[in-house]
Amino acid sequence: MTAPTTARGSTRGSARERGRWIERWNPEDEGFWEREGRRVARRNLALSVLSEHIGFSVWSMFSVLTLFMGPEYGIDPAGKFFLVAVASLVGAALRVPYGFAVARFGGRNWTVVSAAMLLLPTAALLVVMEPGTSYTAFMAVAVLTGVGGANFASSMTNVNSFYPLRLKGWALGVNAGGGNIGVAAVQLAGLLVIAVAGASHPRLLLAAYLPLIVAATVLSARHMDNLGPVRNDTGAAREAAGDRHTWIMAFLYIGTFGSFIGYSFAFGLVLQTQFGRTPLQAASLTFIGPLLGSLVRPVGGRLADRFGGARVTLWNFAAMTAAAGAVVIASLRESLPLFTASFAVLFVLTGLGNGSTFKMIPGIFQARALAAGMAGEAAAAHARRLSGASMALIGAIGGFGGVGINMALRQSFASFGTGTGAFAVFLGYYVLCAAVTRSVYLRRTAPASPRTPDGERAAPAGAGTRPARAEV
Repeated sequence: MTAPTTARGSTRGSARERGRWIERWNPEDEGFWEREGRRVARRNLALSVLSEHIGFSVWSMFSVLTLFMGPEYGIDPAGKFFLVAVASLVGAALRVPYGFAVARFGGRNWTVVSAAMLLLPTAALLVVMEPGTSYTAFMAVAVLTGVGGANFASSMTNVNSFYPLRLKGWALGVNAGGGNIGVAAVQLAGLLVIAVAGASHPRLLLAAYLPLIVAATVLSARHMDNLGPVRNDTGAAREAAGDRHTWIMAFLYIGTFGSFIGYSFAFGLVLQTQFGRTPLQAASLTFIGPLLGSLVRPVGGRLADRFGGARVTLWNFAAMTAAAGAVVIASLRESLPLFTASFAVLFVLTGLGNGSTFKMIPGIFQARALAAGMAGEAAAAHARRLSGASMALIGAIGGFGGVGINMALRQSFASFGTGTGAFAVFLGYYVLCAAVTRSVYLRRTAPASPRTPDGERAAPAGAGTRPARAEV
């Protein structure tokens, strides 16, 4: 086999002349992977994590800034929930074009552009973050912060293409976990500002992020690579959108990532509104859940690599149902210790589920490629192609789950004065997710071979159209 060309290999000069494009990439070839693929992939993964981490911090900025927005800002709790919901909505919607931008412009090129774009909302917040600013102006800036959430889709699509199937759970978990922890990082930074300078100095938090954004942009431009094999493949997006498993996995991802980002945005507001915590008291608790959920996401991916993503996902949703039940009880009893502990467990489970569900995606498309009669590198390339495209759609729809959580909490507080009603709805959704996971990906069924265009069964015996437990 001809050794794949890399940006750091024997054709280094020509790769640079083409803007750091790697024209051949075969991570499933273990010889290539150990010789040079692993090093290139890890470098791109590290820089992807950095950019995505800052993107998540910018996206979730309003979850922190609302703690600084006292009565002098003239915005009630419902208005604050709506601000974070708008940021979540825009970030989710932009994930679709961002995810497909990797194939159009290249992973390295788009990372540079998307990182630089974070300067816009951060600079805008520096200008408007003061009492007397109109709610319309805050809404406009909340829209701008959505670009930070969109970074996730392009980052995950890009990293997925660099790694072999056997390591995707770990790689995607590290990438997403490192990005997700940006939520906890900005909340910790907000706590530090409130504790040291007081709740009247939100601009200190914003100013700290400007040099970080510049650093991420420059490092991505200097050290990342584009993969030629994923360039200009618009057909993959259409195929992924037409596959029912894309939409089934999107439904499950609403339950995991939608919960993570929705709770991350709303938890501090719930503590203030339902439990009467001060900004400092709320900030001292808000970061714990996102931090735990981010740190365990690679663990969820690793467990899925070992035991199968569907199996881990099923048990995770069962545990999320139990944790959500504890949150409902704590809300009814107005028990802050139980409420905080239950939410901490729920955050951990959302992180584990994020890792296991994203591991399932490439496994599903690999299984379907094998069922269609493909083998070897052809099956692996097909799986990389469609799983990368599907991740953009799945990531976007999962982000909309965060919108739903914040809007449900807003309505629950407006109608009942507590979030109990919303928490009960979330519990019901987790039950549905567990049922769907078991029914679609774990229920044993007789294998069925796919048909060729002329209607004949063509796949080898035992190749089923339903992905098997061991494969996803």
